[in-house]
Amino acid sequence: MIALFLRELKLASRIGGGALTGLLFFLAVVTVVPFGVGPDLKLLARIGPAMLWTGALLASLLGLDRLFQGEREDGSLDLLLMSEHPIALIVFVKSLAHWVATGLPLVLAAPVFGLMMNMEPVAIAASVATLAVGTPAISFVGAVGAAVTVTLARGGLVIAVLILPLVIPVLIFGVSASYGAVEDPAPFLPPFLILCAITLFFAVLGPLAAGHVLRHAAD
Repeated sequence: MIALFLRELKLASRIGGGALTGLLFFLAVVTVVPFGVGPDLKLLARIGPAMLWTGALLASLLGLDRLFQGEREDGSLDLLLMSEHPIALIVFVKSLAHWVATGLPLVLAAPVFGLMMNMEPVAIAASVATLAVGTPAISFVGAVGAAVTVTLARGGLVIAVLILPLVIPVLIFGVSASYGAVEDPAPFLPPFLILCAITLFFAVLGPLAAGHVLRHAAD
């Protein structure tokens, strides 16, 4: 499993730019927003958490269509399915590697982008915390979409359409917790704990569902 994890990280860095592609997309979203809403610093600070979460969510979708596509094309997907390890565990490791390659850099870059949005330090810290616990759920849910579209040559847009309704709760509670840290009487802890629960739920259900779909696709 460790070898598979390291292999996925190397492939993610070679194909499609990995972290760099996601960071550039994230930067583009954060940079364009001030031009659209104007130079109102208070307004930028208010919508900052929502824009950080929206940009991170969309950037996390990049590369999901290639999560199983390479194995499908070279035939190694059949070997993974016949492995002694449960296919759900293999999907979990691949999803985790995808998050480390694409989601974790977004979390680390969020403080810089938060400063660009004139956000308060507390709001930046809350946004980083929610992104750290919430973005893994996007990778786990995305694995299901990648498994469904594994037989398609270009399934990136299809994956986005399939999983966006499922990750909307992640976005809602992530933004709610970020706002709760700076706005009274909105609470921070309840939506944050719900966000953690959603991620844990998808960490179990996502690999199981994706593994089931992959077995049927192989048949």
